[in-house]
Amino acid sequence: MLPPPPRQPPPQARAVRGAVRLHRAFLRGPLGVLRLLQLLAGAAFWITIATSRYQGPVHFALFVSVLFWLLTLGLYFLTLLGKHELVPVLGSRWLVVNVAHDLLAAALYGAATGIMIAQTQSHSYCNLKDYQMACAYHAFLAAAVCGGLCLGLYLLSALYGCCRRYQGEQEVA
Repeated sequence: MLPPPPRQPPPQARAVRGAVRLHRAFLRGPLGVLRLLQLLAGAAFWITIATSRYQGPVHFALFVSVLFWLLTLGLYFLTLLGKHELVPVLGSRWLVVNVAHDLLAAALYGAATGIMIAQTQSHSYCNLKDYQMACAYHAFLAAAVCGGLCLGLYLLSALYGCCRRYQGEQEVA
């Protein structure tokens, strides 16, 4: 007499279900490209600030840029690898999570950009041709430009996500 068949799926089926694969549609799609641009602009923002002499409210701008750079990096790789369903509670609403992230990032990057513009204006005295002392004017100006670029990219990403949601889509890509 033969033994009864096993009730659990064979180990191969479990390995295939949990396999990591790249979602090339996301990588080539608008949101994938926007995420890469957000990562590049965000890295430029916080590296520019971190390499200059900063004080006071610039700490907040640095915090915002590093925080959202790390969060964007996490969202990018979770979506790229198709592992967003592993995120408890939020994985089933991944498009809404992405839109909320983008709107919050845009709001805080707006504040950080405002801080950097104010710091640039307060250091404008050293933008003279023959000024010899060390000055963070150019670093703050570059950071303000990168912050504005980040703001625009996150707003564009949120708009794209809202359009997909309005069309009835549930997935990011």
